[in-house]
Amino acid sequence: MILCITEKPSVGRDIARILGATQRHDGYIEGNGYCITWTFGHLCCLKEPADYTASWKHWSMSALPMIPPRFGIRLIENDTYKKQFKTIADLILKCDEIINCGDAGQEGELIQRWVMQKAGCKKPVKRLWINSMTDEAIKEGFKNLKPEKDLEPLYMAGLCRAIGDWVLGLNATRLYSLKYGERGRILSIGRVQTPTLALVVNRQYEIDNFVPQDYWELKTEYRDTIFSYSGKKFEQKEKGEEIIEKIKALPLEILDISEKAGKEAPPRLFDLTSLQVECNKKLNLGADDTLKTIQSLYEKKLTTYPRVDTTYLPEDIYKECGKILNSLTQYTQLLQPLRGKKLTKSKKVFDNSKITDHHAIIPTGQPLPDTLSQKEKDVFDLIAKRFIASFYPDFKFMQTIIGAKVGNYKFKATGKKVTDPGWKSVYTDTNDKEGDSKTEEENSILPSFTIGETGPHKPKLVKKTTQSPKYYTEGTLLKAMETAGSVVEDEELREALKANGIGRPSTRAAIIEILYKRGYIVKERKSIKATPAAMELMSLIKEELLKSPRLTGIWEGKLRKIESGDYSAAEFIDEIKKMVMEITISVMSDNSDRRIAALPDENDKKSKGKTKTSAKKK
Repeated sequence: MILCITEKPSVGRDIARILGATQRHDGYIEGNGYCITWTFGHLCCLKEPADYTASWKHWSMSALPMIPPRFGIRLIENDTYKKQFKTIADLILKCDEIINCGDAGQEGELIQRWVMQKAGCKKPVKRLWINSMTDEAIKEGFKNLKPEKDLEPLYMAGLCRAIGDWVLGLNATRLYSLKYGERGRILSIGRVQTPTLALVVNRQYEIDNFVPQDYWELKTEYRDTIFSYSGKKFEQKEKGEEIIEKIKALPLEILDISEKAGKEAPPRLFDLTSLQVECNKKLNLGADDTLKTIQSLYEKKLTTYPRVDTTYLPEDIYKECGKILNSLTQYTQLLQPLRGKKLTKSKKVFDNSKITDHHAIIPTGQPLPDTLSQKEKDVFDLIAKRFIASFYPDFKFMQTIIGAKVGNYKFKATGKKVTDPGWKSVYTDTNDKEGDSKTEEENSILPSFTIGETGPHKPKLVKKTTQSPKYYTEGTLLKAMETAGSVVEDEELREALKANGIGRPSTRAAIIEILYKRGYIVKERKSIKATPAAMELMSLIKEELLKSPRLTGIWEGKLRKIESGDYSAAEFIDEIKKMVMEITISVMSDNSDRRIAALPDENDKKSKGKTKTSAKKK
C-alpha cells in the first residue's frame, strides 16, 4: 500500500478522487492500492522550555539564556490533532511507501516531516511537488515524484527558521519582560516581528519630529502652457519676487524643442507580496485577508500556488498560456487585440534562471464557478488582468521638452503624447488604472512651438510646503519588509533585494497580525501607527542585531542560502545562539530601572483597530 499524506482534508479528497481511492474511513480514504490521509496544518511543534527541564517552566533571569543541547518536537495539545496523528502513525506502520503531499514550500515540508519523525517513520518517502491544484497538475506531479533527499535543504532551512525563532523569541521575550515589564506584563520580542516593528516606530519618529518648511517655485504661463524655472526653488519668497520684477516686462523666447520616444513595459506578474500590496491599494484588503483569499482560490483550482516570491514564469509554461488566456471568457474584449497574433515571450515574464520551486501567481485555466465570493472575484480579477497585460505591447509615448528663456533666466515645459496605449488598455476603467507617477504638467499635451518665437508671459510664484513621510499602510509595510526597509520603486532592484527581505512571503501577513495582537501597532483607516508602548520598547532595545531590518534581512538571506544548499545550517544556529548570549549579557547589565506598563491584556482587545495604549518610564 502507498500512503499519501496531505496538509488538509480537502486536498486529501481531491487526490483520493484522482487516484481512484473511494473507501472513506475516519481520518483517511483508501482504494486502488493507495491510502490518503492528512494533517490539519501543524500537528507538531518544537518542544516548550519546560519539556527540556523543570527549571525552565518558571520565568527567571537566572535560567537565561535557555539553549537546549538538542531540539525535539512534540504533538500540539489538541484532542483532534492527537486522534489524527494516531491515525497517521498507524497507517505509516502498515504502508510500504509514503508520498509526502504537503504544500510545496518550506513550511509544508516542515509540517509533514515533523509528523513522520514523531511517528518514527522508517519507510521510503517520495515528494509530490505541484504548482496548482488542477487535476492535470496533480496527475503530472504523480508522474514526476521527487526523491525525499532532494528536499533536504528545504527542510533544513525550515528547521533552522523554527529553531532560530525559538531561541531568539523565547529568550528575548522572557529577558525583556523580566527586565522591563511592569506587573507581569509580557514584552513580546521576535526575530522578524521586532525589526518589522522598528520600521513602523522609526517612521513614527520621522513623522512626529517632522517640521514643515514653506518654499516657492517660479513658473510662468505662455500660450496657455506652464513653464517652470530651471533654477532652484526659493526658501524665501522675496528672492523669487525679485526675479519676477526683472522678467515680467521681458518677452519669453523659445530656445529649443526636443522630442524623445519613451516606453513602459507591462507590470510584472504577481508574487504573494506584490499581490498583497495591490489588494491593499485597490481593494483595501489587509495582508492576512488577501492571503486567505488567494489560498482559497488556489484550493478551488483557479490560481496557481500563492506563497511565492518570484514574478517570473518558466519558459516551458509559455505553450500553455494561450489555453489559459482562452479560458478567461469574461475578458473577451481585452483578449481581442491578442487574437491571431503570436503571444509575446518577454524575458521579463519567462526566465528559467529566476525560478526556484514555484512560479508567479497566474490563473490555471479552470472556469470560474458562480459560487465565488465578491472578494474572491475581485482578487481573481487583479490576477487575470495582470496576466493578460503581460502579453500586450509596451505603453509608448513621445516626451516633449520645450526650452525657453526670459532675459537671463531659463525655463522649460514638458509634455507627453501617447502614441500607443499598449498594456494600459487593459486598465481603462477609472478605478482600475495602473498609477502614473508623473505630474499633470508632465503629462499635458503641448501646443506647437517654433524655435525663436517670442511673446508676453505671466510669471508667478507658487507656494508649496514640504510634506512629512507617510504612515505605513499594510501594503507599504509589506514592501518595506520585502526590501529590508529600503525605499524601492524600481521593479528590477526590488527583485534583487528580495533575497535579504524580512520574513518570507507566506509569513509576513502573520507577523503584522501579531503586532496588532500584541498591542504594538494600531490601524487608523489605512494608516498603521505605533503605540506609545512600542515606541518605549524600541527605545529600550539597544542591540542593533535585534531590531535592524537590514541585519535581520541578512539572516533571512542566509536562510535562503540554506534552502539552496549554499550555507551551513549548523553555522546559522551557532550565530543565533551567540547573538542571544550577547543580548542577554547586554540587557542584564542595564541599570536604568526603566519599566513599560503600557501593554494591554490580549483578552481585553476586541479589535486591532481600537487598541489604545500608553507608556511611562519609572
